[in-house]
Amino acid sequence: MNGFTIALLIILAVLLIAVVVLFILGRKAQKKKEEQDAQIAAAAQTVTMLVIDKKRMPLKDAGLPQQVLEQTPKLMRRSKMPIVKAKIGPRVMSLIADDQIFDEIPVKKEIRASVSGLYITSVRGLRKPLEKPAGKKRFRDKIRSKYDELNAELKAEKEKEAAAKSAKQNAKKKKS
Repeated sequence: MNGFTIALLIILAVLLIAVVVLFILGRKAQKKKEEQDAQIAAAAQTVTMLVIDKKRMPLKDAGLPQQVLEQTPKLMRRSKMPIVKAKIGPRVMSLIADDQIFDEIPVKKEIRASVSGLYITSVRGLRKPLEKPAGKKRFRDKIRSKYDELNAELKAEKEKEAAAKSAKQNAKKKKS
């Protein structure tokens, strides 16, 4: 065997080991997340709140208690988190929302939320169901909708041209 095939076999072995390690770590992380979700669900309380403001901001700027900042991993301290400022009873509090429900939370409206500590896990409307936000369109969807609009305009122009042509031909036939 030459050196090239040996190098390819070594690279293949390293990649195979890396895939196995990532698979094992992924399974452990998934189990850990399931346990955390179970703990959050067990400690959840339903609360009525008036949402004052919501933003994505770093934890240090969010106005959360110092103990929360000390317990968060260093990488998470700099990343932007979905923060909701809400009035719960007489107190104004800063809460961390789940990424999946952050867009559904309306601003300056009363909602009923499931809260576990400082973490909002689910929301529903107090008097009526919440309106689902339209959401952001993907780039491909934007291009597709523009294409469809322009294609419809082009077809309409072609139909007008065809109608004008047929009208001219009918006028010529009537003259002769």
